[in-house]
Amino acid sequence: MPGHTADQLCQWIYQKGVIDPDGMTNISSRNRQRLPELLQLGEARIHRNQDSNDGTRKLLLEWPPRRSGAGSLELLHDVQQTECVMIPSGQRRTACVSSQVGCPVGCRFCASGLEGLDGNLTTARIVEQVWRLQQLPGLDRITNIVFMGMGEPLANYAAVTSAIRTINADWAFNISARRITVSTVGLPTAIRKLVDFEIPVTLALSLHAPNDQLRREIIPWAEYATIEELLDACDEYFRKTGREVTLEYILLGGVNDQPEHARELANLAGRLRSNINLIRYNEVESLPYRRPESADVHQFQSILLKGGVNTHIRASRGRDIAAACGQLRQEASTED
Repeated sequence: MPGHTADQLCQWIYQKGVIDPDGMTNISSRNRQRLPELLQLGEARIHRNQDSNDGTRKLLLEWPPRRSGAGSLELLHDVQQTECVMIPSGQRRTACVSSQVGCPVGCRFCASGLEGLDGNLTTARIVEQVWRLQQLPGLDRITNIVFMGMGEPLANYAAVTSAIRTINADWAFNISARRITVSTVGLPTAIRKLVDFEIPVTLALSLHAPNDQLRREIIPWAEYATIEELLDACDEYFRKTGREVTLEYILLGGVNDQPEHARELANLAGRLRSNINLIRYNEVESLPYRRPESADVHQFQSILLKGGVNTHIRASRGRDIAAACGQLRQEASTED
């Protein structure tokens, strides 16, 4: 297919939101007929579309089985289902996308890993989440991308970085590196690998505890790396990319939200060029954790600020439709 046709195809898909070849009127009839044989466009079915009272919108997308030659299936299940979220805030339109089906990390407070990991999403299926959210009616173009949906992005490194190349490309979504955030629970080797990635995205470390003992209690994967090892890897990321690292900290009522935890966290943050996002726990049915008291949240922030740490309290968006941080999950494949 000629290069100019590829350019036209990208314009139709990414700028105009058209995936039906018959609607691509400036592409020759012959090439339009060939497209279904060469490309799979818009595989996902919107299984559920939910709107929050605060303007947040969540999609449950369902993909058919992937096939690899001779019709053989590559998946553990017949379909893949993932959730993705659009969060409007002022002039920002943030797409929160998933990188895996389920999650292998199994954080004790998070819904995404309750059923374990069913598999990685391909590059195309990560990109399609962004495309589907972009097509929601009544919204301006996406301005920001966060890999904070289902899954551990750095455990699906090749597909995630490939998807970022498309998201960043001027022929696709043209979203700058500074507006793309990759959140990880902490894989030091993968963080150091990301250092050499040609697109210097924002790195966010899901810390959630100020010491290794508590972190291992709430994050099973914490046994594979100490906080010191993670901070060393994040410091290397800052020194080589110049990008300040974000430390994410979910406040669990009565677990990690006390003044002594804040003081420990302030000491850790002082070792790294970073800022901290405090996130109130968002309730997940069947899990024993509770949302922290507002007074405890503000006291926690005050201790960090007095310690010279740049700290923000992130607003919980989409709680009424289970679209907030820690609430995304794989749904049963049944008709509504």
